[in-house]
Amino acid sequence: MRLLVVEDNKDLAAWLGKALRQAQYAIDIAHDGEDAEHLLKVAEYSAMILDLALPKLDGLTLLKRLRQSGSKLPVIILTANASLDGRVAGLDSGADDYLAKPFEIAELEARIRAVVRRGQDRASSEITVGNLRFSGGTRQFFVAGEPLQLTPREYAVLEQLVMKHGITVSKATLSESVFGFDDEADPSAIEIYVHRLRKKLESSSVQIATLRGLGYLLRHVQ
Repeated sequence: MRLLVVEDNKDLAAWLGKALRQAQYAIDIAHDGEDAEHLLKVAEYSAMILDLALPKLDGLTLLKRLRQSGSKLPVIILTANASLDGRVAGLDSGADDYLAKPFEIAELEARIRAVVRRGQDRASSEITVGNLRFSGGTRQFFVAGEPLQLTPREYAVLEQLVMKHGITVSKATLSESVFGFDDEADPSAIEIYVHRLRKKLESSSVQIATLRGLGYLLRHVQ
């Protein structure tokens, strides 16, 4: 999943970015509301972590504009304003959740998983293709009931493929799910991650097929 973190405190933003990348998310960071608004127009995100006290364009105005545009992107407000009025204003403006600073990263991760599940309207949060199973609640993969050990970027690629199993996924879409704008992406990186995934899925009943010029397809094989 790709997340947008909007936080003007650069130290906090860097810490958040590092922690969430370790939790297997691709992260983009904006330090003001105008940059965030631009990123929302050019990239697709699973959720946004939004501070309210932002320069150039404040968080509530950004959120209101987002909702007025028809976007249903899950948004978690992250702010030092823990007052009841502050929470009500944020939720009334279209936020899905509210977390006051200071906070524990584990709680933020749990809230991210919750709003994304609600946003995708997946009650079971589970997808099965052959003997490959993806649990959205724990964000884990299993092959024949056994946990599949993946690096964060292998995980990001396989997550995209399993969420769209039976549909061709372009290399560009996979790259967007793996790399943030600040990452240096090797053009051949996706091919490398797919190769590694094929090795790890050899004992499974699924296959990652290459459709030349189109992308990759995850499918069940007998």
